[in-house]
Amino acid sequence: MSETNGHIELERAVDSISVGVRHRTDPNDDFGPLMRSIERLGLLQPVTITPDGVLICGYRRLQAVKRLRWRTLRVWVRVGISDHLARLLAEQDENAMHKPLSPLDAAKLYGELKDLLTEDAARRQRATRFGADEADAEGPAGGPDSGPPQLGLGKTARQAALLVTQTASHTRLEQICEMEQIAADRDQPAVVRKVAESELDLIRQGGAVDPSYQRVKAALRVAATQNPDDAPEDLEALAEAALARAKEDRARRIRENRLKRAAAAEGARRSVRSFVLMWSDLQGWTEHYDVAEVGQQLSDADWVMFERLVQETCAFADSARSERGLKSA
Repeated sequence: MSETNGHIELERAVDSISVGVRHRTDPNDDFGPLMRSIERLGLLQPVTITPDGVLICGYRRLQAVKRLRWRTLRVWVRVGISDHLARLLAEQDENAMHKPLSPLDAAKLYGELKDLLTEDAARRQRATRFGADEADAEGPAGGPDSGPPQLGLGKTARQAALLVTQTASHTRLEQICEMEQIAADRDQPAVVRKVAESELDLIRQGGAVDPSYQRVKAALRVAATQNPDDAPEDLEALAEAALARAKEDRARRIRENRLKRAAAAEGARRSVRSFVLMWSDLQGWTEHYDVAEVGQQLSDADWVMFERLVQETCAFADSARSERGLKSA
């Protein structure tokens, strides 16, 4: 038995390891190549279990050695796991969950499990370096489940999200984790932390995650533009204004993209008749708007769009005027 960084390596009876319901299996999974690799090279990367014997990582390796009729195998025992996490991994029947986890509890569990999976992936990557040159043509020893892992957000994030929520989407959980980090970060302005704490409270009360996350990010952007010597009492109001501008910009981009897609779908330029009808509809348009209101109330993004359209219209008129001159000549 050896112990390294809170992980104990030892021999464990195969039959004593239980598999939680969140380890999804494919009935058509082919364990043949993995079994032949293990027979030839041995189990290069131990599976990872909790102290109670619940499997965390290495489902395919465990199934392969069972088919090889191994009685024992090497395992990493991950010590120091919270009781909450151990209970979740040990859950055998999803129907036994009387009350679903709250978003904040799920995010906390997700962050802990993601760290655990990343640690295990790093150990497996180090272990794979030994004997890598001996791998046969069927692929790296250990197969897809135990081969060199993809670290960082990606594989481990999706695995952690699946274990906690039964879906591969980790965006909402990542957003909650980031808000909690901001709320706890003493290097952030106090008012930004207050915004983050307020939004987390709204989520606890059943509020949607993404709007709260966008408000916190808007508060961060506003704080980054503030003078440190200025009083930040109005930061929350400024953050709301920044968020409103961001929503306007997003809506404008959506409209522009929709128009671009519609134009592309036509597959050809519009007819001269369409041009005449468009400008007929625009006749007298300047009389329908108040110059002062437009100048004062248009957002910066909308004004830039208006200026661009005017410039493009003038350039188009100049070119068309030249063509008319060529025609008359």
